[in-house]
Amino acid sequence: MALKLVGVIFLIFILQVVFKGLTKNFMLVASDVLSRPWILITSIFLHGSWTHLLYNMFALFLFGSFLEKQIGSNRFLFVFFSTGLMANIVACFFYSNSLGASGAIYGIIGMLTILKPLMPILAFGVPMPMIIASILWIIVDFAGFSSYFHGLPGGIANAAHLTGIFLGALLGIGFKQFVKWKKLLKRRLKS
Repeated sequence: MALKLVGVIFLIFILQVVFKGLTKNFMLVASDVLSRPWILITSIFLHGSWTHLLYNMFALFLFGSFLEKQIGSNRFLFVFFSTGLMANIVACFFYSNSLGASGAIYGIIGMLTILKPLMPILAFGVPMPMIIASILWIIVDFAGFSSYFHGLPGGIANAAHLTGIFLGALLGIGFKQFVKWKKLLKRRLKS
């Protein structure tokens, strides 16, 4: 599913380039959420530039594929959409408009951090365990988010990133507990 999502998002970006009004009509505009609630989801599939798209799709493919192998396709889709939706709801309180899959991708990263904290990845050009990379990403996003309160324009929805990663971590904790409970129940049923 991760690869299929990447394909769909690439196709939608091409449509954004061809049909200029597509982005404006389906991006997240905080003042329009009550009249057009679907933009909380549609904005996840839109991106502002090729660079924005390529960074997000690389992360979605890489981290999404790992997570999907751990939890299955249906649960992966639940994590993607639920964290993306919540990230966008929170973003409405801080940004007049936004777009992109970052909140959902950070949700995937958050869950993967709980399930595979020592998995080696390359972040900031340095190999490190997933947990360390996630802590660094959180620090960077907190720094970016604090600039919001000082009136500095950022162009990055740091609040959405933070919401995604924390919700993803909570889902990861819940999933680990579910797996433990399931194993315990199986053992008791066998005895």
